[in-house]
Amino acid sequence: MSLVDIGVNLTHAAFDIDRPQVLERAIAAGVQTLILTGTTVEGSREAQALASQYPGQLYATAGVHPHDVRHCDEQTIPHLRSLMTHPAVVAIGECGLDFNRDYSPRPEQEQWFEAQLQLACELQLPLFLHEREAHVRFMEILKPYRDQLTAAVVHCFTGNADELRTYLDWDLHIGITGWICDERRGRHLQELVRLIPPNRLMLETDAPYLTPRTLRPKPKGGRNEPAFLTHVVQTVAQAIGKPVETVAQATTESAFQFFNLHVPIPAPPPTSL
Repeated sequence: MSLVDIGVNLTHAAFDIDRPQVLERAIAAGVQTLILTGTTVEGSREAQALASQYPGQLYATAGVHPHDVRHCDEQTIPHLRSLMTHPAVVAIGECGLDFNRDYSPRPEQEQWFEAQLQLACELQLPLFLHEREAHVRFMEILKPYRDQLTAAVVHCFTGNADELRTYLDWDLHIGITGWICDERRGRHLQELVRLIPPNRLMLETDAPYLTPRTLRPKPKGGRNEPAFLTHVVQTVAQAIGKPVETVAQATTESAFQFFNLHVPIPAPPPTSL
């Protein structure tokens, strides 16, 4: 089984003490490819630098999360544009709107979301999107740019059926995290994931956050890590009634196509006759 974790915060301080071992455990679990999430200009630089140390295994996005756009200035977009020249950087984001916590003022969130949409159109790169409790305004801002974009994924989808159908109607990809493993708040996702076409579904941990509640034993300190993506794929497979290997292959192929990755996916072992 070969998996792609399309969203992992591997530069987070939670991994400072054992980052190489975290990668070793991921590979051992079958998580062969990781996309490191950039959420600030400096964080995007760190993700790019780390990904460059593991060519063909790690890649990165570059963008500014809506929580952090209050720190943006006239150099933000030029800095992101420069980062996009690195072969390890494969998408723009994490960007979008978050009206749940409002760590940045909403007008600034909207301004810098649109600026990153424009950059994605200019460079013809896919988008790694964040939306929380801002669906209507999110779609209003996205609409004028959708036809100019190559591809976009709604990262860590946790919304309702109407929101999911809208995203799918707009030909967006959907990222599913360990939220689906949460029997308290993720049960609805086990129903909704059945609506997502296989070529539009991708998996992610969002580590060190969103540790699957199905994990036994619980990791010390509650830290999530890429190796635990196996629990996400198992829950998704159970929810849609497909073999785990089938879901793993489909989501991996979707991720390779979405991010335009050129490293070949390992072929399955030959079946004994």
